[in-house]
This record gives sequence, C-alpha cells and structure tokens, in this order.
Amino acid sequence: MSNQDVSGSGGASDRFRELYFTEALREALAEEMERDPEVFLLGEDMGVYGGCFGVTRGLLEQFGPERVRDTPISEAGVVGLAVGAAILGARPVVEVMFMDFITLAMDQIANHAAKFRYMYGEQARVPLVIRCPAGAGRAYGATHSQTLEAWFLHVPGLKVVAPATAADAKGLLKSAIRDDNPVIFLENKVLYQSREWIPDGEFTIPLGRARRVCEGGDVTIVAYSRMAREAEKAASILAEEGIGAEVIDLRSLVPLDIDAVVASVTKTGRVVLVEEGTRTGGVCAELGMRLFEEAWDSLDAPIQRVTAPDIPIPFAPELEAAVIPTAADIAAAARALAES
Repeated sequence: MSNQDVSGSGGASDRFRELYFTEALREALAEEMERDPEVFLLGEDMGVYGGCFGVTRGLLEQFGPERVRDTPISEAGVVGLAVGAAILGARPVVEVMFMDFITLAMDQIANHAAKFRYMYGEQARVPLVIRCPAGAGRAYGATHSQTLEAWFLHVPGLKVVAPATAADAKGLLKSAIRDDNPVIFLENKVLYQSREWIPDGEFTIPLGRARRVCEGGDVTIVAYSRMAREAEKAASILAEEGIGAEVIDLRSLVPLDIDAVVASVTKTGRVVLVEEGTRTGGVCAELGMRLFEEAWDSLDAPIQRVTAPDIPIPFAPELEAAVIPTAADIAAAARALAES
C-alpha cells in the first residue's frame, strides 16, 4: 500500500500531472476506448451535453455517436441494454446521472448482471461498469444526495469501487472497465472538482487493494471515497495533539482488502470506521463485524463508527452540513479512543 500504488503495462512514469478528478475519469474512459473498440459509453445526456457533471465532455466528438450514446430517460432500459451488450462481448460503461436513480435499475443489476456468470459459468461474462455520481454536499435534497453503496455489498456477483483521489479514480476505473464482472463505480460529487497530481503515462490500480494514506501507532481510521479525504484531515488535526492516526483508504469495498485493515488495527489496537452513508446496515456495520471476527483479540477499545444519522439528507445547506461527517467529527472519535 502506498500513496501511489499503481501498476500496468510499461509501468507508471515518475513524472506527474495535475488533474481534476473529472479530468482523470475522462482520461481513463478515453484511453480504454482507444485501447479496446468494444468499450462504449451510454447514459442520459452523456454525449452532446457531456454528462451531468462534465465527465464525458468532448468524448462524443472524439469517438462518435456509435460509442458515446445518449439514451432516453429510462435507467431500467439503459442498464438492461448494457447487460445484454456485455453478455454479447462489448464492454459498456453506463453513467447513472445520480446514484439515487439506480433504484430504477435494481432488477437489471441485482437479478441479471450479478447472476449471469454464476448461472451460466464460462458461457457468460458481464464486463459492465456503472458509474454513479453519489453523495451529499451540494444541497440537491433527499432524492439526489444519497450514497447507496451498502445496498450492493449484499449482492454476490457485483464489485463495488469508491476512489478518493484523482489518481485512484483513473487507475481504478481503467481496471474496472477491464474486469469481466459488473462493477458499481462510486464517484462522490464533491470530489469532482478536487485537483491533484497523478502519474503520467499508462497505469492501473488493482481492485481490492487498500491504500495507507498516513502512518500512526495510536489509532486506525478506515474510510473511503470523500470520507478518506476527511479522515486525512482528521489525522492532521490529531498529529498536532501528539496522536498518531493511521488512515486506511479502502478504495474498493468488493473485493475488500480486509488484511490491510486487520494489519493496521493489530498495530494500533483502536479503530474508527467512517462512511458518508447512514448508520444502520451500512458499510461500517459490515466492516466492524469483520474486524470483530478477525481481530477482536487485538482490540484495546470498542470499535467506533462515524456515519450520517438515519435520516434523509436535508435540502437546506446548513442542515445538510450538520448530518455529513466531517474531519472534526472523525478527530473527536479518534481522540476519545486514543485517550481511553
């Protein structure tokens, strides 16, 4: 694990470029479309408009309407078409405009895409990526601000990926497109305008390998997506107080790098689990149970969770900000553990 855990044909260059998160995603899509003619994009407003958040801007002009397809407003139809195309040998990448709308395609995802390879063995592959702009922070209200990745952890056959940095967004998306299984690819909307240095040249990041953001010996903080960024800020706050927090960015939830988490918790004896989603039945609940099963004898204090409360996301910016976990919330939980 490292801040630049990358691999690929030819390896990554030691040179870096500064890119926005959206630009990194766009580069990944363009590079994979150039590499493999079976990769194509489809979704609502992906072509002429360039995607609801601008990720696919310019790709229609570069690759044409056969490979960048604007679709009707029908998530069930779009995902169903993509599942069929994947089974027939294509590698479709669907953009669901807001992750909240993925509810309209749950049958196609949970009962078809996730099951066909199990049911038909070598006769069927489903190399499908569903890109999901997710999360709160933009005052879009209760039906446009959810992060629903925990639902998909419960569906065998799906992979779930959630990058926190521009480099991870590019490297993980390339790996997801090359995977022969359906991948739910989480893109936190607040991260779209983050700008970071990424390796130049061709690189990929394997699915299922966590990233150690920073080292510490007093407490482990485990997070992913936007919350990994908040956890890193929390670690900086704690460092000023003499508390060493080790931050683990999961990067993917399925497959889950539980070994990396267990190794860190074994070292620190204390752990705070963080997610933007609601508390009950969430990613932290599953991860906490896994730690109880595999590392309970290393724990010197109870596992702590920092999550959103079990309420819909409010529309008012002040109320929305009050329910989203922050670096201060994470630092407070870690501080209490470290001092226990």
